[in-house]
Amino acid sequence: MNIALLTTYPHGGAGVACRRLQAALNDVGVQAELLTRNDASAKWPFYAERLSFLPCERDRSVRFSFSPANFGTDISKHPVVRKADVLHLHWINQGFLSLKNLGQLADLGKPIVWTLHDMWAFTGGCHYSGTCEQYLRECGHCPFLRRPGASDLSHRIWLRKKKEFPANLHFVTCSAWLAERARTSGLLRRYSVQSIPNPIDTTVFAPASAEKRLAFRRQLGINDASLVVLFVAMKVQDERKGFRYLQQALVELKAQQPDRQIDLLILGHSRPEDLAALPYPCHPLGMVQDAEKLALAYGASDVFVIPSLEDNLPNTVMEALSCGTPVVGFQTGGIPEMVDHLRNGFVVPQRDSGALTEGIRWIYEKEAAAMETLRAAARTKVETHYAGRVVAEQHLALYQKVLS
Repeated sequence: MNIALLTTYPHGGAGVACRRLQAALNDVGVQAELLTRNDASAKWPFYAERLSFLPCERDRSVRFSFSPANFGTDISKHPVVRKADVLHLHWINQGFLSLKNLGQLADLGKPIVWTLHDMWAFTGGCHYSGTCEQYLRECGHCPFLRRPGASDLSHRIWLRKKKEFPANLHFVTCSAWLAERARTSGLLRRYSVQSIPNPIDTTVFAPASAEKRLAFRRQLGINDASLVVLFVAMKVQDERKGFRYLQQALVELKAQQPDRQIDLLILGHSRPEDLAALPYPCHPLGMVQDAEKLALAYGASDVFVIPSLEDNLPNTVMEALSCGTPVVGFQTGGIPEMVDHLRNGFVVPQRDSGALTEGIRWIYEKEAAAMETLRAAARTKVETHYAGRVVAEQHLALYQKVLS
């Protein structure tokens, strides 16, 4: 069996998940090849795609939150696509595949599996709809557009998708949360949709030894008795990642227990002004690309906090749990599926910084034995649900089904 995995970028959440799936499939004997936008020499459509949306965007804050899919590259003759038995799409926006290109792939007659990493496939162009539920019917009156209306750009794209989406599509969502929304959407309710999570390499993302944890902390000048809180975001200032709610929670925590020692680790791009109001010492680590170094940052932390306002099945939660680090997070997307409340973490209502404070306090009040139980439960959740072989076998069953 030969699988072509198609995704715009090899990096980012979807790209990382796609590469991990490729490794997991190869490990169980399935030949899987990855094809990205760069492999297909498809850089110029990115600029054409973004420029085509400029006159329509509400403001620059939504510039990358909406994809018209007008421009892309015909990859139907690419060797990776030609020799594949199954075409497995992942995140295909920003100039990789247009709606027309999807039709060209469908014309090959090969089964097409499409893993959704956001809501775009069943909306009129947005990647996450927020509070808007127009996608349940026919999109229109889009809050991302400069001139929303019944027949606006989102409505026209929705109609194009309804007309042009081929019949041989088999949809997969990484979370049950996204599967529910896909099945109830006006566009995808006529298709099969099943939920299969992303995989993770549990040999790389593994709990750190006590010696490595201690050495990592001391290298950063962190007191041995300090509670280490980890926050991860590509860009800390991205409103969707909810950093301000963590900041509010830490301020409240400082007011409640001013003598408590806490250190904050930040993975990702941050600016001094993003961190200026934090009431505790902060250690910005920047972008860490090396998986083993990344795993050590997770493993050396006492708790990973994810106050995201929009997310599907975050790789970061999976990485933390796999390293035996409990998670405190909002009830966003697939996070409540990953974090079992009071067993391997603490789940709180969205935008509730006070509840976030409670979750962090719940962690640091744990005795050593209870903390070890919490860490073991985090690791077990990943081993049983997200380990490479577990997820690869679910995909293999799907491939066999669509080929039969």
